[in-house]
Amino acid sequence: MSESPRPQAAARVSVVVIAYNDAAHVGDAVRSALAQGDAVGEVLVVDDASGDDTPGVLAGFADEPRVRPLIRRENSGGCGTPRNDGVDAAVHPYVLFLDSDDLLLPGAVDGLLAVADEQDADVVAGICVRRELPEGRETVWAPSLYDASQGATLPGTVLDGIEKHPEFVLDTLSVNKLYRRDFLDRHAIRFPDGAFHYEDFVFSARVQAAAPRLAVTDVPVYVWHVRRQAATLSISLRRASLANWEHRIAAHAAVVDVFRTAGRPALARAAQTKFLDYDLPMYLRELPQRTAAYRADWWTATRAHLAGFDSAAVADAQAPGRWLYAGLAALPAAPEGRELTRFVELAAPLPRLVPPYPRGEDGAPVLSAAPADVPLEGLAELAPAELPLAVDGAVTVGASTRLTLTVHELYGRVAALRPTAVRVSFTERVSADELSADAPLLPVDEGWTATVSLPTAKLLRAGRLAAWSVRAELRYADGSTGEAEVRAPQGFVGRRGMVLGRLGRVLLVQVVASARRGLVLRFAGGAVGARQVMSGRFKRLFAAR
Repeated sequence: MSESPRPQAAARVSVVVIAYNDAAHVGDAVRSALAQGDAVGEVLVVDDASGDDTPGVLAGFADEPRVRPLIRRENSGGCGTPRNDGVDAAVHPYVLFLDSDDLLLPGAVDGLLAVADEQDADVVAGICVRRELPEGRETVWAPSLYDASQGATLPGTVLDGIEKHPEFVLDTLSVNKLYRRDFLDRHAIRFPDGAFHYEDFVFSARVQAAAPRLAVTDVPVYVWHVRRQAATLSISLRRASLANWEHRIAAHAAVVDVFRTAGRPALARAAQTKFLDYDLPMYLRELPQRTAAYRADWWTATRAHLAGFDSAAVADAQAPGRWLYAGLAALPAAPEGRELTRFVELAAPLPRLVPPYPRGEDGAPVLSAAPADVPLEGLAELAPAELPLAVDGAVTVGASTRLTLTVHELYGRVAALRPTAVRVSFTERVSADELSADAPLLPVDEGWTATVSLPTAKLLRAGRLAAWSVRAELRYADGSTGEAEVRAPQGFVGRRGMVLGRLGRVLLVQVVASARRGLVLRFAGGAVGARQVMSGRFKRLFAAR
């Protein structure tokens, strides 16, 4: 490892970059750190024994005195050890973390330092943007905490510890924050070493347990690149492996232990509640994509983990999380078929209870029928906006795209609210363009129906395949509303075809269901659509060989 330089007067931040076999991206990460300006006194690049040309890329920065490569001779097996190496070698008062395949946004360091100085903060937390590649779609990480347009209220506040805002345990990232190095040293806060996955969870818990003076800001800090088509997926994207879930469970158990050991039981409970509302549904809704053996082992591992949960943590969870917990506790083996579908759709980002709607022997609504009889406790008390509505969609496409909706009754709750109309929103997945249409709701057997239509030309995007997800906002007689993702009732079977648009233009149309049974409409015109559809067919053919 290189000799530590003497700090420069203007330099205040050490940026710790970790890299392993990432020659294609690490240079961009380093340049994004250097571009922050004079406040960055050093960029410590910890190469975790790469076998590709990562060392060669770092050698290309030999003329940049602020770049300090730290070369590990043996791979650590995880991200924690190289980050710890960087913190231990840092010489400046503040530390910022950066992964080799991500970027710091322009002005991030100056923005964070300004808040740190003004608030005398130990930690300053800013905005992380998740950028899906290759599409380029961007979303704010943990919008309930950081995105004011989504109702976040914490930006601009300073917290002396997070116990009055336990919802902050949702933010398990280490990379969107500036840390005072002596705070980390004073509390002996480091990442778990070795082959420990989801190390951010434990590091963040150790920071939160130490009750830092934490400033939350709307400064854009970090771009988290999500490469779902990469040859080697990041740890957070390897959800098809049962080991990934087991690692996540182990990390969550360690988080709870950190809070309990620090004498912060309220944060331990908040972490368990977060697991029920966030982690559990994320994996559960993907179960239909896994093998029966995976589902059986997943169910067993999850039940064992949930058995140790505090009853108060379960009570604090949102209704879908409470019901999923009760279902896992009641069913010793993973359900299949229709029963599994009910669990999966309840775990969707917009949870929904789908027909049929069983009742227990006492007539009460239940998630799963006998012999388990998992009660839907609290259903009667949910506000209109919280109801897990099920809205089915049927599509016909020609010059116009016609969508017929069926809104299902929900144990009498929808009828009591007297639904009057619906607004249907179509959102294009890459551009985030949105189109909407309104229609009255008319009663039919066991529900309501409505039909909307749009000119198909409005759903096309020049030069590429356009994919649209669909949501429905129900409007009730008292002025309240409820929202649902429109579902494809036939499940995971896609439908593809060609139709004639205006002036005889050939359109390629595909109506599919997402993994969680959400309705997705795909449109392409002419040669572009043909190429993309044929490309998809060839890929499937080669994958089958």
